[in-house]
Amino acid sequence: MSEFFLEAATEYTVWWVICLTGVVTYITRSSGHMVLARFKHLHPRVEAALEAVPAAVLATIVIPPALTNGPLELAAMLAALVASFRMSPLPVMAVGLAIVICGRLFGY
Repeated sequence: MSEFFLEAATEYTVWWVICLTGVVTYITRSSGHMVLARFKHLHPRVEAALEAVPAAVLATIVIPPALTNGPLELAAMLAALVASFRMSPLPVMAVGLAIVICGRLFGY
């Protein structure tokens, strides 16, 4: 089995990884739903923690590159932060992407 992971990636190994990742993602998401569906009422602290998970995951994905890649990415993150007070998530991401794209177009 270890040879599968050590050999050079072929078209088939890429598809296997994609399929296995999808299966594992489905299992983890559905099992979490099944566990939470057993409870009629959740404690308010548990609900608050579950509602904070998407923001925490997004922050762990966005903040390190924004702080280590340079001023353009930091400016895009700050602009997206300001836009997030008035806009829904998709336009906020578009604002950040537009700033990075325009900045790179002009050589920053």
